[in-house]
Amino acid sequence: MISESSFAYVADLLRRETAMLCDPGKEYLVEARLLPLARSAGDADVDRYVARLRTGPDAVAERARAVDALTINETSWFRDLAPYQAFTDVMLAHLLQARAATRHLEIWSAACSSGQEAYSLAMLLDESLPPGWTWRIHATDVSPTMLERVRAGRYSQVEMNRGMPATRLVRYFSRVGSEWEVGAELRSHVTTAPLNLAAAFPPMPVFDVVFLRNVLIYFDLDTKRDILRRVSPRVAADGYLLLGSSETTLDLDDAWVREPAGRVALHRPRSTARRSAPVAAASSPASALSTALPGARACTP
Repeated sequence: MISESSFAYVADLLRRETAMLCDPGKEYLVEARLLPLARSAGDADVDRYVARLRTGPDAVAERARAVDALTINETSWFRDLAPYQAFTDVMLAHLLQARAATRHLEIWSAACSSGQEAYSLAMLLDESLPPGWTWRIHATDVSPTMLERVRAGRYSQVEMNRGMPATRLVRYFSRVGSEWEVGAELRSHVTTAPLNLAAAFPPMPVFDVVFLRNVLIYFDLDTKRDILRRVSPRVAADGYLLLGSSETTLDLDDAWVREPAGRVALHRPRSTARRSAPVAAASSPASALSTALPGARACTP
């Protein structure tokens, strides 16, 4: 098992690079994530690999690889179901009326991991929007490895078994070797960019819906408040912010009003007078996001 001093170094590295917390008790996770990198580098164990991170000739590159490995999160299709039901039944129902003039929607899947959330939303939009509507999903994450997976849109059978209904599997995926690939039409609606939630955001459009689920729990209180403060201007005046089931804006940021929607809470901007025009008027949001800074996700199982 990784030594106490090596774990402390890795936890400090992760906090410095991403502002994410990796508390004592996660030693097993750090060991599991870094052991493949240690073997690839020719080190006998994780402690020797951590020594390489500290002073080795390739320390900078290896530290980047280590942070990438530690920020890969678990995810699944239509995770928890209730947020997606609220998306179609409440959020889309409202936005179809509110965006009738532009007939365009912009969605942000923040901390998108390997893309199951973004593509789950893409399927729902494809099924729910009337003809003539356009839409785009911006998927951002700290991990270059995860963003490559989103762009490829390929998933193993084990991953497909985690929440993918058979009817949607047949409709939206094709078999490529031992993997399943998202169809080109659906992938064309999803853009990717690296983004550090804990750092200053680059120029970005205003979004109709922001999914920021299951990531705030890995930050300290001050960082949570700062992220919510910077996300706030990126949500349309009548838009929505959706957090994870164990996350809330209460006692963190008073710019939001919580509205119940079944088993989930939707967060709405408190003031409707402080926003810019609807997102469809934003210029080249995809190119703006492509300049995003490298970014932040968590030391999580």
